[in-house]
Amino acid sequence: MKDFDLYKLVRENIKKLKPYSSARTEYSGDAAVFLDANENSYGSPVLLPSHSGEGAGARLNRYPDPLQWNLKNQLSKIKGIPSQNIFIGNGSDEVIDLAYRIFCEPGKSNVIICPPTYGMYKVCGNINDVKVKEINLTHDFQLDVENILEATDINSRLLFICSPNNPTGNNMNRIDIELLINNFPGIVLIDEAYINYSRQKSFLQELTEYENLIVMQTLSKAWGLAALRLGLAFASEKIIELFNKVKPPYNINLSSQQLGAKALTAVEEVNTNIKNIIEQKKILQEQLSQFSFIQKIYPSDANFILIKTNDADKLYQCLSAQKIIVRNRSKEPLCENCLRITIGNPEENQILIKSLKKYE
Repeated sequence: MKDFDLYKLVRENIKKLKPYSSARTEYSGDAAVFLDANENSYGSPVLLPSHSGEGAGARLNRYPDPLQWNLKNQLSKIKGIPSQNIFIGNGSDEVIDLAYRIFCEPGKSNVIICPPTYGMYKVCGNINDVKVKEINLTHDFQLDVENILEATDINSRLLFICSPNNPTGNNMNRIDIELLINNFPGIVLIDEAYINYSRQKSFLQELTEYENLIVMQTLSKAWGLAALRLGLAFASEKIIELFNKVKPPYNINLSSQQLGAKALTAVEEVNTNIKNIIEQKKILQEQLSQFSFIQKIYPSDANFILIKTNDADKLYQCLSAQKIIVRNRSKEPLCENCLRITIGNPEENQILIKSLKKYE
């Protein structure tokens, strides 16, 4: 993007902000005695289990690395992105919230989202008192580029694009995304939470071309670590520096850092799980197509499928009564009578199918 000046988008108070300097920020090396952080030097009876096969594990009385360098270095090798271009948040929701706080002036700025899409984009806007402009997707769940650009003005700061999209499951047209990155005057955030299940290439390699781009990913989905809350943001060093400036000092706890690092050594197992989920999705789609009350099964590049049924509320209640929980998305734009179904393991998927046969 030509003539892009990042700091024109940054709030004045953030530019002037002197970040909190924690003990572990000021000193991050090895030492024999740590008496700088007011920790409990007697320790805790609780130990974090060792993941290296050596020793009894880490004591929990010490503050964790505030910048998670070990985890970032492992991610760097897997993603092919320098560690200094990676931010790790307490879930992707922290990344979204920080973007609002860094770039959006409450009561003045606006952001653009494209419903139906991930609900936290709007919630964070409301929390931060930032106007959220909603430009619905087209009827085939693609970006309405013309109306997005028409809605853009001098106060537009963020544009959220979810691809593959939640809850529809489809990829956004890559040419449309590139056109928006080149023409939107603010920051474009591409949420790739489900990219590991997709046939579309990630936008990570485009980071060097676009200064206004943030790519979000997560370890919650394909890596199976939803409980650890590890959201990822990849961007220019300038943007990452701003995120580190504003984030809480120790936003990622030691357990999450160490368990996340251990998980990143199991790439082959994760890839096998991804293949199994994609295969199970095909099987489930074929079986769902046999039911007359399911009117449409939308194409999906994620680990879930969106179905349109003749009465989503009734079907949801029927499944819920059998302790099978899916997501009713009927109140979302363009999703009338739609349910979102996560791809389970073979046993879970067959329990669902048996229940649907009873409904029919």
